[in-house]
Amino acid sequence: MLMSSLDVLDKSIRRIPDFPKPGILFYDITGVLVNPEAFEFCLDQMEKWCIEIGADAISGIESRGFLFAAPLAARLKKPLILIRKKGKLPGKTFSCKYSLEYGTAEIEAHVDDIKAGQRVVVIDDLIATGGTLKAARTIIEQGGATVAEFLGVVGLPFLDYQEVLAPTPVRTMINYDSE
Repeated sequence: MLMSSLDVLDKSIRRIPDFPKPGILFYDITGVLVNPEAFEFCLDQMEKWCIEIGADAISGIESRGFLFAAPLAARLKKPLILIRKKGKLPGKTFSCKYSLEYGTAEIEAHVDDIKAGQRVVVIDDLIATGGTLKAARTIIEQGGATVAEFLGVVGLPFLDYQEVLAPTPVRTMINYDSE
């Protein structure tokens, strides 16, 4: 029996209990990266979505978001905007601090990489609480661009990211309820 691409993707996502701390079920996408069929499915689907959205640029969140955003930007012949942890980019940057359950973090993007009026699609591997993506939207908007949509491989909608990221649409390949 042939498995659907979505089944292949689901079977490629490793579930790691109690990581990074007890009580957390970690969804590890590295299994997708070692499965060419699953990885290709993700890129094909995101490419279709980006064409439908009318993206002018692709942005990836450090670090696993880069793994999907970079080949996608190359396929679409679109600029790639990297969103990195504070202090990783040389030169002038836009930045945004945001809250984590254990403190705060800060992300940045190069000022010169964001063009006013661009419709940017922001990609991450997993969308959970939405805090990092909300901060990424703030950075994109500092450059005068708009986040057209957020894309992810895995979504955890039970963590209410839709409310945090509203009104920007969010699409994921596969969603998991609390386990």
